[in-house]
Order: sequence, then structure tokens, then C-alpha cells
Amino acid sequence: MKAVVYERYGPPEVLRLVEMAKPAPKDNEVLIRVHATTVTTGDCNARGFVFVPSGFKSVSRLMFGLRKPRKSVLGVELAGEIEAVGKAVTRFKVGDPVFGIDGRRLGAYAEYKVMPESAGLVLKPANLTYVEAAAIPNGALTALTFLRKLGNVQHGQTVLIIGASGSVGSAAVQIAKHFGADVTGVCSAANVELVKALGADHVIDYTQQDFTQNGQTYDVIFDTVGKSSFPACKNSLTASGRYLAGAGGLREFGHMLRTSLFGGQKVLAGVSSEKQEDLAFVKDLVETGAIRPVIDRTYPLEQIVEAHRYVDQGHKKGNVVITVTE
Repeated sequence: MKAVVYERYGPPEVLRLVEMAKPAPKDNEVLIRVHATTVTTGDCNARGFVFVPSGFKSVSRLMFGLRKPRKSVLGVELAGEIEAVGKAVTRFKVGDPVFGIDGRRLGAYAEYKVMPESAGLVLKPANLTYVEAAAIPNGALTALTFLRKLGNVQHGQTVLIIGASGSVGSAAVQIAKHFGADVTGVCSAANVELVKALGADHVIDYTQQDFTQNGQTYDVIFDTVGKSSFPACKNSLTASGRYLAGAGGLREFGHMLRTSLFGGQKVLAGVSSEKQEDLAFVKDLVETGAIRPVIDRTYPLEQIVEAHRYVDQGHKKGNVVITVTE
């Protein structure tokens, strides 16, 4: 099969398209023919630590491999078709259209990938193509984890989302609206209409207005891109407001520890869910029209270097999708 590998950290040019052995599923695994995957900021971090928060580069090297990458094939999320199943598999059958996420094992930059049947994998939403479905899991599950589990967003609350046009941000706008919140999105002028179209009640162009100076307060502020800080946002939070550090570094973890000791405002951070039941919840939101994917650009697998170059710039709208097989 064709796959994209990397054997050292660095710029997009370290990625190479090669031929490698097609994997075989174990008893509890399924073999997926990958139709589409994406380039996430997580992929760029694993390749070259492009968006790693301050103070976390050493930790990232310990996670991905100190001297060189432990996993040679990147790719976090995917959409495809079940090609084969292990003899103990009961949840899936050959031919099932699926979509999912595998942040621990990676490996979606390939024509075939194996996953345990209990991993973050469910049937593909019926109303999406494979290309569209591949753009859903990472952003939507991250947004769901932060807004529901950490932010406990409730109907009628006010939510401000920083980076509202990105992969996580575009999903967060839609999920917060589904929960009944009054949503304000923060983005650049070029993305204002997109964020409005996603359902935001208010949109702030950060090049023209500083939301920390407009006198408004919010029950939840979700920074999906690490462009703000808790001290700067403190006066924009209600007395019991929650600041969600979606791309937090050591500073945010320090604030999280300190605010956990007292009542009032909280700083919260965490790891996105990859649970099957949470992805199934996301699937239902997609099929009922509550959320839709946002796709900036699509590249074939052979142009993975160009795709990574684009994402490295830090200005993508929603998701960048890679088509792998027909």
C-alpha cells in the first residue's frame, strides 16, 4: 500500500510517500480502506512541533519519540470502508462505511489502517461523503469535550469562542448553539461571514475590536488557538465563569491549579475524548443537521507536503482534507 512516512522531525519536506506492507487485523481489530484523512495541527506538532504551547516541546518529544518519531505514519482522523475484520469483531462487518479518530496510534496517512473495534470508530454519517466525514472527528470531539465536560455549557449561557473559524472553533460554534448558548465568535475579517453562517449570534473581528475592552461578560470563554490568556480575559468572565484553555501551555496549567483551590472563576484544560459513544453523539448531531464540516482545501495524498506547508501557516478555515483512495 501507499503511505506517507517520516523518520525525523522537521519541516513538511521530511514527509515521504512510500510503498509499505498492508497491515492485517488481529482478532479484535478491523482493517479500514482509508478514503480520506486530514492535516490537523496535531499532525504538524508531531512532525515539527509547530503549534506546541510554550514549555511543552520537551514533553512532546517524550510523547512522540525523543530522538526520532516512534510512529512513522501520521494521520489522526479518517473516513473509509471496512475491508476485513478479525474473528472476534462483532460491531462491524466488511463493507461498513466508517469514520473515526486514533490519536494514540496515528497511521491514517496510508491506504489501509487497522483499529481495535472498541476504538474511536463508528458508522459514517449517512448524509456526508467520505471527504466531509474525515473533517469531523478531531474538531468536533475536542469542542464537545471542552464545552460539555469542562465548560458544562447550559441553555441560555453566554459563550465566547476564540479562533471560531478553525477546525475546533467552527465545531465549537455549532455545538454551543446546539446546547442553547448565546455564542460570540472571534475571528479575522476574512472569516466573519463563515462564522455567522455557522450560527454565531455575534462575531468580533479581532483586528478591529478587542473583546476584553467591550464591557461584555461571558459564562464561558473557549480559546481554541492559544491566542489569549486568563489574566487578560478575567474581567470578561462572569463571577463563576470558566476559561477553557484549548491550546494551553504551562502558564495555563498553573492558572488551572491555582483556580481549582478557590471558588469563582476557573481555568480548565484537558485531553479530547476519543470514546466511541462521544463520536456516536457527534454522528447524531451531523445527521440531524446540528453541525456540518468546514473544509478549507483538499489535497491528494501525493501532495501531503504542500498540505502541511499550508496548515503550518496557521490560517486554515476549518479543515484541510487529504484524499487517499477512491
